[in-house]
Amino acid sequence: MIQITITHGVAGVGVVIFHVLGLPLPWLLGPIAACLVAALMGVPLKSLSFLDNAMRTILGVAVGATFTTALVASMAGMWTTLVLVPVMVFLIGLVGVPYFQRLWGFDFATSYYSAMPGGLQDMLLFGEEAGGNVRTLSLIHATRVVVIVAALPFVLEGYWGVDLSNPPGVPAVTLPLPQLVLMIVAGLAGWQIAKAVGLFGASILGPMILAGILALTGVLQHRPPVEAIWAAQFFIGMTVGSKYAGVTGAEVRRDVAAALGFCVILLVLTSVFFEVIHLFALAPPMETLLAFAPGGQAEMTVLALIAGADMAFVIAHHVLRIVTVILGAPIAARLFSPKPVD
Repeated sequence: MIQITITHGVAGVGVVIFHVLGLPLPWLLGPIAACLVAALMGVPLKSLSFLDNAMRTILGVAVGATFTTALVASMAGMWTTLVLVPVMVFLIGLVGVPYFQRLWGFDFATSYYSAMPGGLQDMLLFGEEAGGNVRTLSLIHATRVVVIVAALPFVLEGYWGVDLSNPPGVPAVTLPLPQLVLMIVAGLAGWQIAKAVGLFGASILGPMILAGILALTGVLQHRPPVEAIWAAQFFIGMTVGSKYAGVTGAEVRRDVAAALGFCVILLVLTSVFFEVIHLFALAPPMETLLAFAPGGQAEMTVLALIAGADMAFVIAHHVLRIVTVILGAPIAARLFSPKPVD
């Protein structure tokens, strides 16, 4: 309990500092930065996974509530960029596995699941089953998310002039009570139904699907209030930053350094795909960047919501990326893993 209280306090300090300095996304990046620094200083941190998942349901409802008939119909025209997602995942693995295995000396299982840009929980589960180093996998994927999520707001503000200070919703007091209750029901019911049927990313995708159905039928007419979306950012940011709790100097020199180098590779590959899509005018630039940046699903959803991006486009590409990794990773790992010597 003490660790959880300390973690919340540290995250809160991060929000205040980012607000005072006028830095982008204080409710998301503030907790990430503060918890990261505290963890590297040896402060004991701990987050509640259940609360983190509960906060993700808010993002799912927020995305689903934006769905309109026109928006859903537009998904049919995304195939020209969607087909590039598996290609990008393949190239990331093709470059990433030798990078971790030959340059940093990781075993194949750790190298493979470190390179795959999937969800943290999925990659840790697959990696552990394959005999990989779970601690290394955790640090590498946490670093990937931190770097991508921290870099994108500055790109969005500096290059496109996107105003990330706009509130991502309206105050709760301005929303009808029945709509607020409906959002809570959609979030919790969607999460539990998706979890029961084994849907990956259940805490986001389940609420998104149910809220989308309610929005398309005209029952749900509002997005979650600004306070709820700020809370979601806060807890998700705190969870990402606290992943570094207990990190040692040796892990920083090896695992985190390896992850930072891999982030450079990811940023280069993302830039290449961004330029190709931009060159052939296949999609709007901002949506392309948000859709192909291999950050965490929840974190990229936050950025897309606040930036006012085409949610259907961004979410469709990230869902396909996660599906590609989850379905393809175990198969590819069995096909290409080194064969044991008899």
